Amino acid sequence: MALVLLRRWKGSSGQGGVRLPEGAGGLGCQVLDPVQLPLYRADVSVRDASGREVLTGQTDPHGRFTATLAPGDYVLAVTCEGFRPVRRPFTCAAGAHATVEPVAMEPAPAPALPTPGAWRIDPDHTAVRFAARHIGLSQVHGRFNGFEGTLWVGERMEESRLDVVIETASIDTGVRQRDEHLRSAEFLGVAQYPYMQFTSDRFVHRGGPRWSVQGVLNLHGVSRNVALDTRYLGIGTGIMGETRAACSAVTELHREDFTLNWKSMIQRGIAMIGATIRVELDIQAVPQS
Repeated sequence: MALVLLRRWKGSSGQGGVRLPEGAGGLGCQVLDPVQLPLYRADVSVRDASGREVLTGQTDPHGRFTATLAPGDYVLAVTCEGFRPVRRPFTCAAGAHATVEPVAMEPAPAPALPTPGAWRIDPDHTAVRFAARHIGLSQVHGRFNGFEGTLWVGERMEESRLDVVIETASIDTGVRQRDEHLRSAEFLGVAQYPYMQFTSDRFVHRGGPRWSVQGVLNLHGVSRNVALDTRYLGIGTGIMGETRAACSAVTELHREDFTLNWKSMIQRGIAMIGATIRVELDIQAVPQS
């Protein structure tokens, strides 16, 4: 069983003067990126000889991970998005620190990019969801059911363009009365603004499968710069043999940026809907016929 580091222990001193619990051993390792710099927030898992996970955590800003364990044989597994996973066996002895050699991560192979040309967003396999804090407590979740979009893939992915149009009246939170209120002039004003539109012509590679898709969102008659933190999932084949490209993306919107303020929402000093709205996208696209 893994033991907590933050307790005050009585026992023998280990590496660096850190006192270990009586009969326990310590683990120390450092995770480095391909240019030998510390890798922050790499996921670390420790499993015992039977394969049971006994400890999980992440590396600190110096790429280091330390823990105390019962004596025995273990396997250290390090994973981080965009890198190949690494596994290292080690033995932990009572009263001693097992120092694992620095773990040098290597880049994982990049998934194949879509072929250049027009790709249509498939609404049957795409979801546009959002979440907003309600009266400062739990979150309200919803989605937009009506939308269409096209991705034009350039010869270089960085030269690609994206255009998505969403029907504001298609908002769906699962509560009819709430949806009607959200469609009203106090919020989306669907009678005056039947659509919101996101257009982008700037794709910035952030490493591995990560991209920043930067563009302009027009909502409620106001245009603001928005960046989608996008994770490219690769190419697959549908049940009809069609080629599909997939990605997921998230962003946060501030409702005041789009003049979405409620006259009746400030009652007893409590804002009914939080100032920040998280938008989550799961997208599949097929080549435009």
